Amino acid sequence: MRRLTRLHASGRASDLGLPADVAWARLTAAGSGRHWYVDAVPFVVRGAVDRAVGGEGRRWPAPDRTALEAGDRAGFWEVRVADPQERRLVLEAAVRAPGRVRLTSRVLPRVPDGCTLRQTVTVEPDGLLGSAYLLVDLPARELVVELAHQRTVTEVGR
Repeated sequence: MRRLTRLHASGRASDLGLPADVAWARLTAAGSGRHWYVDAVPFVVRGAVDRAVGGEGRRWPAPDRTALEAGDRAGFWEVRVADPQERRLVLEAAVRAPGRVRLTSRVLPRVPDGCTLRQTVTVEPDGLLGSAYLLVDLPARELVVELAHQRTVTEVGR
C-alpha cells in the first residue's frame, strides 16, 4: 500500500491481482448487502458523529440496482461521478462539516495484468473554522483513509 498525505488530501493506493473492469464492477456494486462505502467502520462512526451534532448520519441505503450512478445517494454519500470509461468514482459527504469532503476512487489498469486501486479524501475548508478543522482533523482523516481503504481492498479484491 502506498500513502499520500497533504494538508488538503489523504490517499492510499494498492495493487490488485484482478482485471480493472472486474475491480470497477466490485467498487461500484450497489443493491442489497454490505458495501464498503456504507459499512466501513470509519463511515459508520462518522455517521454516528454526524447524528450526534444534529445531522442525519447514514440515512440512505445503497440503490437497488447493480452499480452506483451519478446522482445516487448511499450512506451519507452523494455520488457526483461514476464514470466507467475512466473508472472514476467521486463521492461527496452530505454531513455537517465546515467545508466539502470528497472521496475519489480510481481503478487504473496495470500492464500486463491487474490494476491499482487509488483512493483520495480531499477537504475543501469553508472559512476560518474550516481552516482550523483542516489542521486538527488531519490525524483522524489519515486513520479514516487507512481503514476505509483496507476495507475497500478487501471487498474489491475478493
